[in-house]
Amino acid sequence: MSGGAPAGSAGVTELFQLLRDGAPRTRAQLAQATGLARSTVAARVDELMRMGLIAPVADAVSTGGRPSSQFALNPGGRVMGAVDIGASHATVALIDLVGSVLEKVSEPLDVAEGPVAVLERVVAMLHDLLSRTGRTERDLAAIGVGLPGPVLHSTGQPINPPIMPGWDRFDVPGWMAQHLDAPALVDNDVNLMALGECAVGWRDTEHLIFVKVATGIGAGVISGGRLLRGAQGVAGDLGHVRVARGADVPCHCGSRGCLEALASGPAIARTLRERGIDAHSSDDVVDLVKHNSIDAIHAVRQAGRDIGEVLTASVSLLNPSVIAIGGSMARVGEHLIAGVREVVYTRSTPLATERLAIVHSTAAEDAAVIGAGVLALEHALSPETLHRIVGV
Repeated sequence: MSGGAPAGSAGVTELFQLLRDGAPRTRAQLAQATGLARSTVAARVDELMRMGLIAPVADAVSTGGRPSSQFALNPGGRVMGAVDIGASHATVALIDLVGSVLEKVSEPLDVAEGPVAVLERVVAMLHDLLSRTGRTERDLAAIGVGLPGPVLHSTGQPINPPIMPGWDRFDVPGWMAQHLDAPALVDNDVNLMALGECAVGWRDTEHLIFVKVATGIGAGVISGGRLLRGAQGVAGDLGHVRVARGADVPCHCGSRGCLEALASGPAIARTLRERGIDAHSSDDVVDLVKHNSIDAIHAVRQAGRDIGEVLTASVSLLNPSVIAIGGSMARVGEHLIAGVREVVYTRSTPLATERLAIVHSTAAEDAAVIGAGVLALEHALSPETLHRIVGV
């Protein structure tokens, strides 16, 4: 048994990983697939049912004698907490064992209030959802949390987040563990958006870049079916790549010419103000575009070109098959994506773009919260976690 796992837990986890696909199987089929004795399979099936992870389903067709009972994943056996904390909101959801959203709520919430105030509200929102669905903390298998800033994945701590005063190196997983009876997994919100986008619209896609264009600009990268975080968890930080056109434009990071200083929602609004147009936020820009402001449309199209310039290098390095554009600025419709496509398809090699789709996010505003659920789900149902839970 690799990793020193107890024989019992190895049998349980092996059976469960087979049943995670949702297809019903009999004890005999499970014994044949795993090579375990039928008596061992029966004991492990009982353990998984006790844990609420699988349940009996309609009997298999009999070939003579008594029909054999079938077992399959029990989607409602446990739930995941999914939390998306943005600059000015928090969205909390409960996710079942197949990744479906059972219940969701979103509230205005200022991340600048600090970690304790924000997380206390998040915990209250989770308790409310559990109550509304007739569940308790005991039903929570894990919680995924997305934050709008850099996160050191190994610790779950935000690192020097620019819009999150008081959050630097705050132990979010530790604080959550003290207030909820479930482990918490924490990641950058754009990484979770990439996971959520894959889960909703691109399940069979192994190479995808999700680009969030909002108050800031960032990317989540899926390569070979795995999320790429990098050495310190900041892979995909497109917003602070230098764009030649903006060499003299200052960025809040202290540098100049950053993509975020040129193509984010606030940056586009600043450009419009310089032209005498009343625009102060991403919402203002979106509203102007929807009312067919030529200046706003041109500014958004140029922002798309700037984003495309940075993505061209990413296409050459990573060779994705999908680039999904999301975030609040995606609400401007085709104008932003048209600028991205114009540059990427023109400057990238034909082989790299032959089958490259540059599209609007399918998951849209739910991408991050769904991704948080995926993060929690993969942790809770992993062989390592089940080994620890079973321990027999």
